[in-house]
Amino acid sequence: MRFYGTALPGVEVEPYPGKLIVIEGTDGVGRSTHIALLRQWLESRGHAVLDTGMTRSFLAGRGIKEAKQGHTLGRHTMQLFYATDFADRLENEMLPALRAGFVVLTDRYIYSAIARAVVRGVDPQWIRTLYGIALVPDAILYLRINSAEELGSRILSSGGGFDFWESGMDLYLGEDFYDSFIAYQKRLLLEFDRMMGEYGFRVIDASRPVRRVAADLRRVVLRIVDGKTSSRESNSSSSPESDVAFETPEQSKRVAEENVRH
Repeated sequence: MRFYGTALPGVEVEPYPGKLIVIEGTDGVGRSTHIALLRQWLESRGHAVLDTGMTRSFLAGRGIKEAKQGHTLGRHTMQLFYATDFADRLENEMLPALRAGFVVLTDRYIYSAIARAVVRGVDPQWIRTLYGIALVPDAILYLRINSAEELGSRILSSGGGFDFWESGMDLYLGEDFYDSFIAYQKRLLLEFDRMMGEYGFRVIDASRPVRRVAADLRRVVLRIVDGKTSSRESNSSSSPESDVAFETPEQSKRVAEENVRH
């Protein structure tokens, strides 16, 4: 076991047979869809699977949702609330499942929390230190879309409407939900691009049809569960597998900078 900083008190740092696989990406990119597909596929192959995600903890999940409805907590208090949610899920869900040999699929990890916090003006070093309790995953699969406008089109076509927080409305970035969503997501995309090399994201082009993205994810996950590759052993998103549609950090950075200019 390796952690980004200091492990939670009482956590025994020992090897585990399970695999921790993170699916990251901005709002509306298709994370939940692909986790559901991966879980079904893994279980069909005989793997025990646990899926989890932000704000799902028994301890803090409900409280976070209620706090977001009231819009009353400051930015640092909210980040501490999110960190509590993460710590509870890590200690009581993820680590026990990994020790039992499960494949743990998590819809977002600490990286979305960091990106959201930094965009809201939180000190980047402080938020990284706060999440030093996090276990280093076996793989971080970042579903990257080409532009914030494409994300906006997906939200509109789904008929679900724009969420207040996912649109960054608390930051006063636009006159309406759509404009604010585009401006906010551009900032998130840029923060994710800055984290790629730091954390070793495997970047997968999520602008393609679901079937093609799902096939690429299965190929990568198959290597992970077979023990052929791990981000704990190789912290590199610049060494892509030849049969998977990855982007290099340089390519993604150029795209993000172009999005910000527009």
